[in-house]
Amino acid sequence: MRVLFVCMGNICRSPTAEGVLRQRVRAAGLEGRIDIDSAGTGDWHVGKPPDGRACSAARRRGYELGTLRARQVRPDDFQRFDLILAMDHDNLARLRALQPEQGGAELDLLLRRYDLGCDAVPDPYYGAEDGFEEVLDLLEQACDALLEEIKGRL
Repeated sequence: MRVLFVCMGNICRSPTAEGVLRQRVRAAGLEGRIDIDSAGTGDWHVGKPPDGRACSAARRRGYELGTLRARQVRPDDFQRFDLILAMDHDNLARLRALQPEQGGAELDLLLRRYDLGCDAVPDPYYGAEDGFEEVLDLLEQACDALLEEIKGRL
C-alpha cells in the first residue's frame, strides 16, 4: 500500500501527517508493507525542511520530521500511489486538475474519510503556535483511522 499526503507547500500539514503515519506504521510492525510520502501542490518550498514550528510541535509528541524535504506533486505520483490524501478542498481540487486520465490513485480529503467533526486540516502557517498542536491532534486521530483502513486492505 502506498500513501501520499498533500498540502500546499509540503512544509506543515503533509509532512506532519507523513511523520505521524510513519510512526504508527512502525509501531504496528508494517514498515515493509506501507510506503508513505508527502508532497505539495506548490513549488516554492521544494528541497526545504518542514517549518520549524511543525518540527518542534511534532518532536514534543515523539515524531521526527527533520529529515523530510519538501517536493512538488508529480504526474507519476498518480500511478505510484494507491491513495493520495489532500489536507483541504483547495489542494484536492488542484490534485484533480493535475491527475492524468490514466491516474490510478484514489483521491480524497484525509479528514473526510473519518468522522472527526471537520473535513479539512487547517493551515497553521500564518497562525499561532497552538495551530500546529491542533493540526497534530487532527492528524493523530486521522492516521489512527487510516492505519486501521489500510490494515483491512492488506
